[in-house]
Amino acid sequence: MKSPWSMLCLGLFIIATGCSGGKAEIKEDRLTVGKVQGEIKVGMPASQVAELLGSPNIVTTDEKRREVWIYDKVSTDRVDTSSSSYAGLIILGTTSRDSSSSQRQRTLTIIIKYDEEKKVRDFAYNSTQF
Repeated sequence: MKSPWSMLCLGLFIIATGCSGGKAEIKEDRLTVGKVQGEIKVGMPASQVAELLGSPNIVTTDEKRREVWIYDKVSTDRVDTSSSSYAGLIILGTTSRDSSSSQRQRTLTIIIKYDEEKKVRDFAYNSTQF
């Protein structure tokens, strides 16, 4: 006859290995529409914009030689889910697995125009999700 301790361990092992839930991996981006809307203001110095948003992808000038910063970001979120279930008796070894994945792509383009003193004079953004 098996000891109660070994039966308890066996029961815990069955519970622990038989219950696996879905797993989702989502990265948080530093650059968001909310951050642009809430924190970028006309008159803000370029140094503060760089601190908030990081380095732009493109730096160019307009027709009056004033600096224009462009942030162009593309991100892909992929969520993989899987679940497994096992039979109550280890001897049977019956297993079933279900898995699925979904993918979402987002783009964010931000254009920040500076004046001669390197302060924000205008900004615009475009966001898409599909």
